[in-house]
Parts: sequence; structure tokens; C-alpha cells
Amino acid sequence: MIGARLKQARLLAGMTQRGLAESLGQAGYSITAAAISKYEKEKSFPTAQFMLLASAALDVPGAYFVHQPETEVQWTAFRRHSGFGKRKQEAVKAYASDLAELQIELHSLLYPKVSPSLPKPTIANELNDAEKIAKHIRDLWDVGNRPLDNLVQTAEDHGVIVIEWHGDDDKFDGLSGWCGENPVTVINANRSADRKRFNLAHEIGHLVMDTSQANMDEENLAHRFAAAFLVPAEHAIHELGPERHRLSWGELMLLKRKYGMSMAAWIRRARDLKIISEHYYEALNIERSSRGWRRCEPVEYLGDEEPLQLRQMAQRAVAEGLVSPDRMTRIGVDVWEPESEQTDSEHLTVYDLLKMPEDERNAVMARAFKLAADYDFEIFEADEFYEDEDFDDEALH
Repeated sequence: MIGARLKQARLLAGMTQRGLAESLGQAGYSITAAAISKYEKEKSFPTAQFMLLASAALDVPGAYFVHQPETEVQWTAFRRHSGFGKRKQEAVKAYASDLAELQIELHSLLYPKVSPSLPKPTIANELNDAEKIAKHIRDLWDVGNRPLDNLVQTAEDHGVIVIEWHGDDDKFDGLSGWCGENPVTVINANRSADRKRFNLAHEIGHLVMDTSQANMDEENLAHRFAAAFLVPAEHAIHELGPERHRLSWGELMLLKRKYGMSMAAWIRRARDLKIISEHYYEALNIERSSRGWRRCEPVEYLGDEEPLQLRQMAQRAVAEGLVSPDRMTRIGVDVWEPESEQTDSEHLTVYDLLKMPEDERNAVMARAFKLAADYDFEIFEADEFYEDEDFDDEALH
């Protein structure tokens, strides 16, 4: 357990075993990369001094190394460019696994009777299957026959865990998997809002489609699902018409703003639905390149596509005393506390107390009672407080 958590913390810090050894050496602790490798593989066990210094070097609490994850994410799809190396891939997975675990734990505390409403994968062998499954998910989520205002938060409302990766590398697009019955997705926070929407829809497609026996590339199927989910066929035909020989860049800009799907994706959607010909589709892409619109289109989608559920649940859990703020900051989830509300307490909750050994818990309670004994409390007399108030009894019923 300690070895796996040590490796995870190191990957999160973007540090090699040699880099960690060098960092510890600068702190006066001599160790080799080979020794750290043995710790991570649990062929030997680290000393307390190593754990203390490593936690400082990797910027995690010491308790991080002994925390036992209760769940494990089974990653199914990782969409990235060739330059996104294995070490960076492992860092994304480690980061996402920690946040997913925390989010599942908070959800079980706050919404114990609510389960995710994303079905397990359905067989998809061809593009038409992707269209049908996209329509099924829209119907299941009851989003109606309209553009989706906020896909990230719509997905969160239906139990999809959406995590943003804030690395500065633009070669990562999306990651998805299952943690038990909980769907987990990761998107690049540095993408534009329309790109985030499409990438999330693409990852949801990977989660709900079984492409193991498909006779075509699974990425093409996920792409088709994403486009169909954001712009169902009937929407596209309604907006563009059943057949076109020419499209206006101006109308594509407006449609991007309305549906939150890029102009490039709209052109491909029109081609896929045979609204425009393959020849005209290629001509539009050539013109798009000549205008310099491949990397930056001339109009932005201004929607808000930011995951909020983890932070909202964290705020609620802390407010209700279910978890401590310190625990939330274990993996970078900040909990807002006004300065006027901060105290010198350790923010212990009833759950923290129950996890303590009995003698430690009794000591904490004794200190609390002693502190309370030093305060003068004003006796509250209800009759005296309300004696001048004139209540209408009937108004209370």
C-alpha cells in the first residue's frame, strides 16, 4: 500500500525516482533511485525519516502514504497526442484516481440513495449504432429536444464524475473509465469551452459503447456519438436543411454559439448526415485551413463548462461537519472559509473522533470540556425574550 501511494505521489509531482532521490539528498537524506524503486515495489519498506522528508519533497501530507484507497478506476480510453509520454499519462491517472475516490466518498455520504444514471456499455458496431445510443442517453437524461446549455454540469447531475487536468501540455484531450458503477472522465482544463464539451461527450461515448467487436475504429464511433449527442440528426437537418450545395461561414459561426459545437465539427456533422457532399466537405476544410481557422476559429462559444460538483460537495460536507477542511486539501480541493469563521480548533468532526483510538478520543473530549468550562454562558429564557411580542396563533398554522 505505502509503495503504491509513494509512486502515485511522485507521479503527481511529475518527478522521477532519480529526481526524488536528488531532492532528498539536498535535504540531507542520502538515498538512491534504486532504493526508492524497491520502496515503490514494496520489496523493502521506508523509514519514518524518509516518509517525513518525502512528503515535504512531494508536497503531500504524511498521511497520504498510508491512506488506503477503497476503490480503483479501470481506465478504458485515453485520448492523447503522440508527444504525451508515459510518465505524464501516469500522472494524469494518479491525479484523477485520487479525485474520483474523494468524489465517490463524498457522494456516498451526502446522497446515499442516489446512483449514477449512465448505463453500462451497449454494443456499437457501426456509426448508426452511435447515433442511436446518443439519442438513448439524451432520452435517459431527459434533456429534451434542445441544445445542451452546460454539458459538464448536466453530466455531473447524472452521476458522471468530471475531472479537469490543469497541466500545461496541450497534447492531452480526454480519459475515461469506470470505478465500480461510477463513470469517471477527465478533460483538459486548458481547452476552449466548445472543445471541452466535445471531448467530454467523446469520453461519455467511450463509456456507453461496447466497440470490442466493431468493424471500424472506436475513435470514429466515439466522435460520431459526441456529435450526435451535442447536435442530434433532426437538429442538424432543421438548422441546415436536408441538402445543401453551399454553407455560409456566418451561419456556422452562429450555430457554434447556439450549440457549443465547433465550426469544424458542424462541417463534419453535415457531411456525416449527407447534407453536404464529400467533395464540398473537403473544399470547406481546405478553405478553413487557408483562413487559419484550424487552431483558432473566428468566434468563441461563451458557455461555462467547469466541473463544480466536487467543490460543492466538499463545501457542504465541511459545513455539515462530515469531514474536516484539512482532509479536503489533501489533494488540492480548497474549502472556502471566511476569516471571521476560522478558529484555532483542529476542525475535528464526529467522523474524525470515531476513527480515533478510544484513549485519544477521550483526551480530545476532555480538552474540549475543559475549554468549555472556562466560558460563561448566558441563560436563555424564552418567555422573557418573547414577552413583548404579539403573535397571532392562527398565522402559525
